[in-house]
Amino acid sequence: MKEVSVVSQVVTPSPIREMFNRAMGMEGVVSFTVGEPDFLTPDHIVEAAVAALRRGEHKYTPNAGILPLRQAIARRTSETHRLEYDPAEEIIVTAGGIEALLLAMMTILNPGDEVILSDPSWTNYSRQALICSAAPRFVQVDAAHNFLFAPEALEAAITEKTKAVVINSPANPTGGIAGREALERLAGIIMRHDLWVISDEVYRELVYDGNEAFSMAMLPGMRERTVVVNSFSKTYAMTGWRVGYALGPACIIGNMVKLQENVAACVNSAAQYGALAALEGPREPVDRMVRAYGRRRQMILDGFASIPGLACYTPQGAFYAFVDISATGMKAGAFAMDLLEKARVIVVPGHAFGDASDKYVRLSFATSEENILEGIARIRKYMQER
Repeated sequence: MKEVSVVSQVVTPSPIREMFNRAMGMEGVVSFTVGEPDFLTPDHIVEAAVAALRRGEHKYTPNAGILPLRQAIARRTSETHRLEYDPAEEIIVTAGGIEALLLAMMTILNPGDEVILSDPSWTNYSRQALICSAAPRFVQVDAAHNFLFAPEALEAAITEKTKAVVINSPANPTGGIAGREALERLAGIIMRHDLWVISDEVYRELVYDGNEAFSMAMLPGMRERTVVVNSFSKTYAMTGWRVGYALGPACIIGNMVKLQENVAACVNSAAQYGALAALEGPREPVDRMVRAYGRRRQMILDGFASIPGLACYTPQGAFYAFVDISATGMKAGAFAMDLLEKARVIVVPGHAFGDASDKYVRLSFATSEENILEGIARIRKYMQER
């Protein structure tokens, strides 16, 4: 029998899920793994989707998504980014932000092209590049630059094969935010080398301490070379609804729509009406969730401040804590396994996000305050008994 495709073999499972699966069946485990809100989707969103089903919204929608939702996305983006996008040609609704990212890469990248990613960065970026038969090229980033590319490091990584750069702000796994000045320094390099930008902004509204996420698309000359990706999953606790979207030049979005016709046809119709209600409904549920994440973040920071040998980077956004374990002398994978076996606490080893990040572990604080307190207590005890 002939072998399966090379692509299917080189795309490996995420270590995040690997750690989660290892804990299956273990009793009394405190998990800081999956980046999923522990809140229920707000009632008005659920009610809007149910109402859509009851009035007969059971059919296919346009491949790009229902027009009212694309119009609402355009209005919200006009408010947040001070940019105007044409709902008919420059916006697509996708099956979560992850499909928007994949369709963008499939539209931009040819086999053999290179896409620049930060190390650390979300695991799926590199795998999506491989699906496109392109090559992920990693650039190490650090806390001194809020885990964003240093301009000189970005420029040094660019080759004649480079086609695009992925920027994630606020970032998974670090919670780092890219400010305007930092992005301006990168934009000059990107324009000089005529590159595309994929700007992953799914955590845009989850920010703390008065921080504000800025988009590369907002800079002069960058809108026409940037694909902005967002999602309803994190902001509105809608992970299972699978609704995301992308905004960008018509030449990119139009081709993404063609690809979507052959991948998913369209997003679930009722879910799209729920997403419309999310944008048009009250903001209080989102504000309440962000306040809760802010309290949990502070509990994480206070907890690790009291544990010698571990140093926690202060996340400016998202709901992840990136913890430096280098003082233990252990690699992230060994540390994570030892912590699971001895303390029944699951964290994600940093090598999941890049080979150079093996001195970190990631914790998601999208979990209850009770879990955070218990987990921190167990980690403290584990460190004391090493």
